Amino acid sequence: MVAGAIYTAVGFLQRSETLITERCTAVGAGGEDLATDQAANAALISAIAVRRGLPARAASIALATSMQESKLRNIGHGDQAGPDSRGLFQQRPSQGWGTEAQVMDPYHATNAFYDALEKVPGYQVIPITEAAQRVQRSAYPGAYAQHEPMARAFASALTGQTAQGVDCSLRKPEAAGDAGQVRQRLAAAFGALPATAAGRTVTVQAQDTRAWAVAQWAVANAKALSITEVRVDGQHWSRLSHDGWQATDVPAGQVSITVADTPAP
Repeated sequence: MVAGAIYTAVGFLQRSETLITERCTAVGAGGEDLATDQAANAALISAIAVRRGLPARAASIALATSMQESKLRNIGHGDQAGPDSRGLFQQRPSQGWGTEAQVMDPYHATNAFYDALEKVPGYQVIPITEAAQRVQRSAYPGAYAQHEPMARAFASALTGQTAQGVDCSLRKPEAAGDAGQVRQRLAAAFGALPATAAGRTVTVQAQDTRAWAVAQWAVANAKALSITEVRVDGQHWSRLSHDGWQATDVPAGQVSITVADTPAP
């Protein structure tokens, strides 16, 4: 009977895993969730804004633009209006955004977008759709507005302005994580960070909004990087609990990111 009960419980848990729809949410996003790959791209776009010292407003404009242009995916094709358009922002090499390889590089594409945005007078205060249009010169300038609630919510959380703002519902990791890779990806997104990798944990020394930007970047990248736990500023996110952010004891001034061990056979 005990063996039968254990078998039933294991089977139930396995079925429960398959019922989980993997997605990421943000407080105030108006019900527009992101798939895990979209959330990872949103985290990169927001991290580069933090790295450049730009306001969260810049990230909001960039996220609304990328969602409209490519659904926040690094796509390698254009459309009838822009047959040579590529990447997160559907930038056209023929219009001076860089080579095809460059616009397909999310880091180059995002920095190129911000370079252009910073030249728009008053982009911090004009409507998001107007700022996006000044950069993109789209045939459908009003289309960016539909993504404003999502863009504002994710940008606020991923730049660290809103603590506990991003949560991702994920299944168990399918592979072991690599703390060294997490550290490298963090540095590529945010620039040089005082971070150490030991065993399965990366520890980043960071305060206030930067700490939350790093922590929520980790949550948004948890699927791809097999991250299981994030701890910051008295809060703990666990991939396996599905309970969102919960209070815990965490030393002030640091973010702790733990990756998965090798899954049991």
